[in-house]
Amino acid sequence: MSNLFILSPLGQFEVSSLLGLNIPLLGEMHLSLTNLGLYSIFILLVVIGLHYYGNNDSKLIPNKWSISLESSFASLSSMVREQVGTHSEIYLPFVYSLFFFILIGNLISNVPYSFAVTASGVVALGLSLTIFIGVTILALSIHGVKFFAFFIPAGTPLGLVPLLVLIELVSYLARAVSLGVRLFANIVAGHTLLKILSTYLYKLFSGSVIIALITLIPFTIFLALIGLELAVSLIQAFVFTLLVCSYLRDAIELH
Repeated sequence: MSNLFILSPLGQFEVSSLLGLNIPLLGEMHLSLTNLGLYSIFILLVVIGLHYYGNNDSKLIPNKWSISLESSFASLSSMVREQVGTHSEIYLPFVYSLFFFILIGNLISNVPYSFAVTASGVVALGLSLTIFIGVTILALSIHGVKFFAFFIPAGTPLGLVPLLVLIELVSYLARAVSLGVRLFANIVAGHTLLKILSTYLYKLFSGSVIIALITLIPFTIFLALIGLELAVSLIQAFVFTLLVCSYLRDAIELH
């Protein structure tokens, strides 16, 4: 059974309990530290550590980390300003934190035998649903009842209003899922492919010398795919935050 678990491409995404504690309170309370919780804490510590190490307040000459973080901040600030528009500085800390959480989570998941936090449906869909609810509350607080005009495109004939309202409502509600599914699906697909290829490559390298030499050709392709997966980690973090900015703009301007 253990061999099947190790060889299963989807086994790397399974949430498992690492430490459990039963407390006889309110019947019986079970506290558990899972690999998901452990890696989430680890990601938080890495993000804080990177920014602490890149802090340039007490240094005359900035280090490479400081320059990288300043460049990232400038790029994200420009993106938020272009996408959100008015009062964009209010939402910059949230977008900045969200970007680095997803980015570091994606990069750590590429380390062999690690856990992919962003490949967990609980995390990806939880972020998506939470952001959707927050953006909707923001739109209602700014526009009030006028928010519902968002579901009626300008110049729509009266007879088509019910149909278009239904279509726009379904499209709007789909945001609660699509944002997380996009991140979840891309990370799961990439990691699953690498897991399958690495398993077969290991078996080929374990064979004869001739087969091992021939296997060097697909192994170079495998290394290229690893590089592509690293690029996807960055792209998905950027796309996620970019879409969040577009949702914020829609909530503020009702476009």
